[in-house]
Amino acid sequence: MKKRSLPSILPFALLPALAACGDTSDLVEEPVSDEALAAITANAGAPTKDLAREVDDLFTATDLGETRAIVVMANGKIAAERYGEGFGPETRFVSWSMAKTVTAVMIGMLVADGRLRLDEPAPVPLWQRPGDPRGEITLRQLLQMRSGLRHTESGDPPYESSEVRMLFLDGRDDMARWAEEQPLEAEPGSQFEYSSATSVILADIAARVLTDSNDADTRRKAVADYLNARLFGPLGMASMVPEFDASGTLIGGSLIHGTARDWAKLGEFLRRRGRAPDGAQLLPTSWADKMVSPSPRSPQYGLQTWLNREFRTKDSAETHPLFPDRAPASTFSLIGHMGQYVIVSPSQRVTLVRLGHSTSEEREALKPQMADVLELYPQR
Repeated sequence: MKKRSLPSILPFALLPALAACGDTSDLVEEPVSDEALAAITANAGAPTKDLAREVDDLFTATDLGETRAIVVMANGKIAAERYGEGFGPETRFVSWSMAKTVTAVMIGMLVADGRLRLDEPAPVPLWQRPGDPRGEITLRQLLQMRSGLRHTESGDPPYESSEVRMLFLDGRDDMARWAEEQPLEAEPGSQFEYSSATSVILADIAARVLTDSNDADTRRKAVADYLNARLFGPLGMASMVPEFDASGTLIGGSLIHGTARDWAKLGEFLRRRGRAPDGAQLLPTSWADKMVSPSPRSPQYGLQTWLNREFRTKDSAETHPLFPDRAPASTFSLIGHMGQYVIVSPSQRVTLVRLGHSTSEEREALKPQMADVLELYPQR
C-alpha cells in the first residue's frame, strides 16, 4: 500500500508529540471523497476505503493517461465500477488487441467441435502448394505467435509496420490474404513474434471452417452467428460488436467493441476455466488451461493471452506487459493498444478491467497502480 502524507491542516500543536514518535506519514488516513466511495459496492471483498482510494488513483493520478472505465469483480460479483466523464455502463469500448483472446476462445471451441486440430498444419489454402515451407505451420504455433512469418508489429515510421499496412493500407480490404502472403523469416515454431496479422489468419481459418462460401456477407454472418450462439449469448455479453474487413474476415486481432461490464464477463468466464455463470461448460477446461500455459518460446505468453510469468529478453529496453513481482504467477490478461486491460487473478478470485488511453510511458506508471488494486485481495 502506498504511504499517504498527513493533511496540511493538521493542528500544529500536535506536531511535537507526533515527531517524537518518529515517521508520522501513516498515522492519519487521507480522506476519501464521496465520488471515490460511490464506486465501491457492498461486495467489495476488500477494505472499502482502501479499494476506493486505489480506484480513485486510477482516475486522478496525472501520470497514468486517461482512465475511462474501471470494473473490479471479486468472488464473481462487481466490487467496484467507475467511469470517466462522457463514458458509462452502456459505452462500447474498442478492444484493440484484447480481441486476440476472443479469437483464441473461438478457435478452441472449433477444436472441441472436432473441426480443427491443434498440432496439424493450419488449413490455409495458400500454404498447401507443394514445396511451400509455410505448410508446416501448425495451429498451435499460430496461437502462440511463433509461426515464423515475416512481421513487424510496430514500425518507425508507423506506416511501415506490418500491422498498420494490414489494417489501414494495402492489406485493409483482404487482411487475411495479405497476412497469409507473408514469407517465412524464421523456421516455424522457433521464435516468438507478436503479430496482429497472425490473429487475422486464425480468424480466417475459423471462417473457412464455418462456411465454404467466399462471399463476404456469408463469411461475416457465419462467424458472428457462431460467436453469438456459443460465447456472447450464453455469457450475456449483449453489447459485443465484432468488426470485419471487406472480405468478411473478423479483424480478430484488433477490433471487437463491448462495454466494460461485458469485458469483465469475459474475464470471469476465463477465470472459471470456460464455465458460464449458470454452470454450462462453454469451453473445455483443457483449452482454457492451454490458453494460460506458457509457450516454449515465450513464458509470458499463452494462446493469444498474456501471462504474469518472468521472462528474459536480449533487449534491455523491453519491459514486461504485466507485473510478475506484484501478483501471482497464475495471473493472466487480455491487453490492448493504449492501455486496455482485462486482468484475471484466479487465486484471488478477482478480475480487473481498465479501459482508457495511455501512452507507452504512462502504461509503465499504470501497471503498478493496477497491481495496487490486486494486492488488496488475499490469495485463496
